[in-house]
Amino acid sequence: MNPVLDVQSLIRVFRIGGREISVLREVNLQAVSGEFVAVMGQSGSGKSTLLHIIAGLLPATAGQVFVDGQEMTGLDEQSRAQMRRSTIGYVFQNFNLMPQLSAIENVTLPMRICGKDPETEATRVEHLLQRMDLWERRDHGPHQLSGGELQRLSVARALVVEPPLILADEPTGNLATKAGSEVMGLLRAAVDDDGRSVLMVTHNPYDAAAADRVLFLKDGVIDPAWELSQGEVHATAVLDRLKELGI
Repeated sequence: MNPVLDVQSLIRVFRIGGREISVLREVNLQAVSGEFVAVMGQSGSGKSTLLHIIAGLLPATAGQVFVDGQEMTGLDEQSRAQMRRSTIGYVFQNFNLMPQLSAIENVTLPMRICGKDPETEATRVEHLLQRMDLWERRDHGPHQLSGGELQRLSVARALVVEPPLILADEPTGNLATKAGSEVMGLLRAAVDDDGRSVLMVTHNPYDAAAADRVLFLKDGVIDPAWELSQGEVHATAVLDRLKELGI
């Protein structure tokens, strides 16, 4: 099966005050359709940088990223943005919703950016908001919603254009336990029911245990020997591997 996401020998070096800081060193990873992959690492380990490069929000120093068979790296900023709009949904820790828009306007914003009329797919949008338990809140502004509702809205926005790849950056980091579990259930359903690929970065071992595979980022490297594969992924195994790696 061809990977939806293929990251090859990815390097990212930041230059600060004449110093070079290597954040990512020859990172390789893949995710196929209908697979949930989690990447764990300490704060500052480069997890968000990795997602930003995959999404085309940040250029790579070296290496290649392919999303749904198309190369993201090497494109100019405008071309990366155009590719991102159709192939990637992004779930941010801090929601990144537009405060002046209603819930339904936030969800359908990616459709408008892609040149689609949400009215032509009103039934599908309604179904998506029903699935997120947000249909009754569709006309509310973000300031009127709870943290859990805001993140469910963020998941709906990521799914609305039906991208093959969903990126999730600490998606439960600002949520209470119950709300976090609901969001993880929605991401899991995007994989199991919709066949999406999900790549999530997190420092939460219980969130990581919802994935099919767990990778570990340490000192800018993802070593295949550290991976937990299907059948091995549960919270205890994740905690044990974190302890073993000193993460």
